[in-house]
Amino acid sequence: MTEGMTTVAPESHEVRLAISGMTCASCSARIERKLGKVDGVRSATVNLATEKAQVVFAAPVTVEAILSEIQRTGYGASVIPDGVIPGGATAKPAPRPRRDPLPSRTTSRYAAHRAPASASPAAPAGEGASAAPRAAAGASSRPTALVARWREALLRTLGDATPRARLVVAVALTVPVFLLAMVVPAFPASPWLQLVLTTPVVAWCAWPFHRAAAVNARHLASTMDTLVSLGVLAAYLYSVVALLAGADHLYFETAAVVTTFLLVGRFLEARAKDSGREALRSLLDLGAKEVSLLRVDPRTRITGEHRVPVEQLVVGDQFLVRPGEKVATDGIVRDGSSALDASLVTGESAPVDVRAGDEVTGGTINTTGRLVIEARKVGADTMLAGIQRLVEAAQTGKAPIQRLADRVSAVFVPAVLAIALVTLVAWLATGHGFARSLAVAVAVLIIACPCALGLATPTALLVGTGRGAQLGALIKGPQILENTRRADTVVLDKTGTVTTGDLRLTKIAVVGRLDKKAALKAAAAVEQGSEHPIARAIVAGAQQARLDLPRITDFTANPGEGASARIRETEVTVGKAALFDTVDDSLLEHARSNPGTTVFVGWDGTAHAAFTVGDTVRDSSRAAVERLRELGLTPYLLTGDAETNARSVADQVGIESANVRADVLPADKHAVVTQLQQQGKVVAMVGDGVNDAAALAQADLGLAMGSGSDVAIDSGDIVLVRPDLDAVADAIELSRATLRTIKQNLFWAFGYNTLAIPVAAFGLLSPMIAGAAMALSSVLVVTNSLRLRAFKR
Repeated sequence: MTEGMTTVAPESHEVRLAISGMTCASCSARIERKLGKVDGVRSATVNLATEKAQVVFAAPVTVEAILSEIQRTGYGASVIPDGVIPGGATAKPAPRPRRDPLPSRTTSRYAAHRAPASASPAAPAGEGASAAPRAAAGASSRPTALVARWREALLRTLGDATPRARLVVAVALTVPVFLLAMVVPAFPASPWLQLVLTTPVVAWCAWPFHRAAAVNARHLASTMDTLVSLGVLAAYLYSVVALLAGADHLYFETAAVVTTFLLVGRFLEARAKDSGREALRSLLDLGAKEVSLLRVDPRTRITGEHRVPVEQLVVGDQFLVRPGEKVATDGIVRDGSSALDASLVTGESAPVDVRAGDEVTGGTINTTGRLVIEARKVGADTMLAGIQRLVEAAQTGKAPIQRLADRVSAVFVPAVLAIALVTLVAWLATGHGFARSLAVAVAVLIIACPCALGLATPTALLVGTGRGAQLGALIKGPQILENTRRADTVVLDKTGTVTTGDLRLTKIAVVGRLDKKAALKAAAAVEQGSEHPIARAIVAGAQQARLDLPRITDFTANPGEGASARIRETEVTVGKAALFDTVDDSLLEHARSNPGTTVFVGWDGTAHAAFTVGDTVRDSSRAAVERLRELGLTPYLLTGDAETNARSVADQVGIESANVRADVLPADKHAVVTQLQQQGKVVAMVGDGVNDAAALAQADLGLAMGSGSDVAIDSGDIVLVRPDLDAVADAIELSRATLRTIKQNLFWAFGYNTLAIPVAAFGLLSPMIAGAAMALSSVLVVTNSLRLRAFKR
């Protein structure tokens, strides 16, 4: 299968492409239209801000045919390898060989326009050829070769330059042109100096606009570059003709200043868009570059340490992580204990304690101890690579609100060209001079800005999803944003969402003068021979109390009932009340009044103590529930646990008892969501288990805990990498802020173009002010989107 291509259905495939040469929304809309007409292409989404396309297709079309169609349309295209973000980081799946990096995003737009190297001159004729024909052939071919070489050199000179270089030259030449035209008193040589200084600005600095306009004209299409190129060339060529004819009204400063303003705007826009990608890039750069691999010498059988690139890791390798180093890939701790700083990966502020048997995530930082970790996932299978794919998919997609902007952009440039022509004719028809009429028409061409329309949604998505990734909330697609605004009810699965999902020893009750630690020591000694979750919770409680457990003999497990073993000469039993002849009433009352599961410990047929094991509420759950209320969401608790346990948890986190749904079978969870929807509620569902998958899919908005099952994660709309209910509020609040920013951007873009074009058509704006306003409109949209980088939970 082609690299960068994935199968999305048995009969269809999906490919991600890097697109070069796009300058405005008309470009991306045109590529979508062209691909949509290709037989076999089911959907095509092109994102201007990220310069990427996502194409779903089926036979008979191929990836090569898709690339050819884009190139015939006048743009560059290449397949994005797995795990590569153009201009970003790479997450390469081992053990694949290294790939060549993609071309720089800064220069890719111009690299595609460079002319190929000229062919070598033809070989001379054979020995038998006469000198005269040879001389004639040489004489006739020499001018052709010189012209070809001159044309090649010219195109290379025009095309081989960075945007920064063009901008610097434009500013250096435009300032004196502006001063000569507007400030310095007129003198005879002034017009000719303006011509000399303006010509490089129009010919070289504005070359990207002219070339893009020519490419599109060849395909009978028009973009923002068409408007800019026509406007600048019209002002320049009119001034040249007027200068040669001896006229006074010249517009050299208009051509130069407009070009400079637009180059400034495009430069600032590129910088701002690059800043928007910074969040995701920094997240992907978290991965370690090298790893201390542990290998056994086949001759000496001694385990040695070898520093190797992280790409060489394969599943099953064991590697060493010292304090201060990054965990190279997802794995499981085989030896040692430490605390891992996962704040940059999951957003958790507190270090996470790990010991042998615990799973760890690549990119986290080891803070204290020495760890030996076995690699379980490498390359494209790691959590960081998964985060990359989710965020990329969200950034490439389009929100429903963007479709309106796309439809407007598709007809925008032709409409502006028509308006400019009508404006020119109308001003001439009303008795105005050609110079004045041309200036007004140029202002109309230049002030129109489809870029602001095209950037309104993707730049906000770019920054919002990147910030979400930093906070541990991965938004799968832009269409989800609208649902976060509409949601008014949130259903929280109890186990693993509101609670930790891990059983812990919560209460101990004893009879008479028996010491609680002695009772715990006896129970843990017996239970250490069992693998039951309740047994593990009791043993963990003893370890936390730092108790030394006595040796046991004659261990016997009673499945479903409990276990027994001999400690010294006494047989100790741990399990249900039915295992004992006598159970004190105080222990039975303890079992009834405390939520969780209670087991008893005793000897000689009498229960002497009771241990309650329960699922503990996450520390942040109560504050998170309160935040959800502040966001206008009514919380519900959903669980298959008993009513008593469910109400206890609800009371601890502040959920009303009327909103508790207990004793719900896994198959019926989605029915609860459906019932709430039938009551007119817009439901967000938060879950983590396989049994939550149907409910997550049924909900208007599904939020899956990243620590949960793969099925649940696949069913969710938003994946919460941080195992913390507070991440739910973060995800919803950030999604709403992103949607708000998109609407602000679109309001500005529509409002600007609606007001600016008529103002320019009535002659109230000079072309220079129009150029500055047009450049500023795109910068304002991108800058407004960048405010999302400051979002804090």
